[in-house]
Amino acid sequence: MKEIVCTIENNHQYNIIIQNGLLDQIGKLANLFDKYKNVVIITDKNVAKYYLTKVKKQLRKLGLDVYAIIITPGEISKSLAETEEIYYKLQDIGVTRTDLIIALGGGVVGDLAGFVAATYLRGIDFIQMPTSLLAMVDSSVGGKVGVDLGFSKNIIGSFYQPKLVLTDPKCLETLPDKYLTDGMGEVIKYGCISSSKLFLRLMSFQYQEDLLEDMEEIIAKCVTIKRNVVEADEKESGIRRILNFGHTIGHVVESYFKFKRFTHGEAVAIGMYQITKMSTQEGITTSKALENLRYILETYGLPWELPEMDKNKVIEILSKDKKFEGDTLNVCVIPKIGQAEIVKIQKDQAIQLFK
Repeated sequence: MKEIVCTIENNHQYNIIIQNGLLDQIGKLANLFDKYKNVVIITDKNVAKYYLTKVKKQLRKLGLDVYAIIITPGEISKSLAETEEIYYKLQDIGVTRTDLIIALGGGVVGDLAGFVAATYLRGIDFIQMPTSLLAMVDSSVGGKVGVDLGFSKNIIGSFYQPKLVLTDPKCLETLPDKYLTDGMGEVIKYGCISSSKLFLRLMSFQYQEDLLEDMEEIIAKCVTIKRNVVEADEKESGIRRILNFGHTIGHVVESYFKFKRFTHGEAVAIGMYQITKMSTQEGITTSKALENLRYILETYGLPWELPEMDKNKVIEILSKDKKFEGDTLNVCVIPKIGQAEIVKIQKDQAIQLFK
């Protein structure tokens, strides 16, 4: 078992527990749930068929009244319309500020459930139980919650920290290969921005079985990196921007294809390679780093080439990027593997990234 403590502003502290088989042991964690009476689990149809009954049973062992709200899988559910539907369901259940929401699922469920928790009754407690690799290593930690507005990704949201993160890597055994690959996009990101040792470790695996066997350690390493960054900069005014490596281009790619052609991790992989190609051309990044990045993306079956897109549509999407400050965009680059820095580029320079 790995236990990582995250402490942010106002001394809000929460534990991130990573352990194989953890979802089967929730019933032993009575002290973490003893202040609640009602628990509402928000999950999606795909996750529900594997884990909802198990988690409900464990929570009921603790004497809790347990309810479930099941959403449609995919980015389409990360919307204001879905948020409103959930509000009404919480109202029907009679949820109060002393109750608890659990986000049981991947990044979409975690972002949506966290946003609901942040805004319903002006804030109620929530716990993250990530079931996808992407959520385990990235989105479940750090308190970024929110929804999309049309095809503008994560443009409505808040910083709202969970009370606890419970991560069971065994959930990855039921994850389709496509979404394991998706999560590896974010895992590779952490190696690029902060840990050359992690990057080399990922390059050393020859079989997926070896990767999965080491997953508890890999998740813990990624989470520790993110915890350290979040503790230093919760609201993304400085160093936390390095976590967006590849995301400016990635979000445009996701949005352009209406979240259907590329997963988040695939889009981020494209973004990481393309921004690194630009920084290599500018003399910021070593050519060896670019070569190794392409090699590892290909090794894990992740795309790196920029798809053909209409320039005017790209400009329209890019202009809505929430990372803009006036006409200036903060972009993360890597001088070498394991080291990141933020550079400022103008809007017209940002557009050139898509050529």
